Amino acid sequence: MNKKQHTLFVCTTCASVWQNGKRVDESGGRQLLQQLQALAQTWELQHKFSIQGVECMSACNHACAFAEGVGAAIAFTGEEKLTYLFGNLAVDDSPSAILQCATQYYVNPDGLLPWSERPERLKTGILAKIPPLNKWAKLTVDCC
Repeated sequence: MNKKQHTLFVCTTCASVWQNGKRVDESGGRQLLQQLQALAQTWELQHKFSIQGVECMSACNHACAFAEGVGAAIAFTGEEKLTYLFGNLAVDDSPSAILQCATQYYVNPDGLLPWSERPERLKTGILAKIPPLNKWAKLTVDCC
């Protein structure tokens, strides 16, 4: 049984409409977060995989490519696992694919999400695959 922390981050700034420096209405990212949270109520990992909104994940050039400009960026992260950042995700037809991919991420010991095994909606839009900190980071005092 996997007891390590897993989190799905959703950028709540993505697909925002701005007027005079202020956000107008609800962002596409906020809508995606709400849809994911609602769908997760019946998800088998609802108590094992946290879903959290975050302000701006700096994927702005990749946030709004589908669904008439309403899209979002998400990230999967877990202890001792790869971290994945996806952009260009449509709000309307991505939530179930995101949770399906999150399940694949959860059950894979290192978090690897091979392209061929990802849901169709997450085969494109990958912005980064970051190695786990514990695997590569070695503190060296004389590094600088």
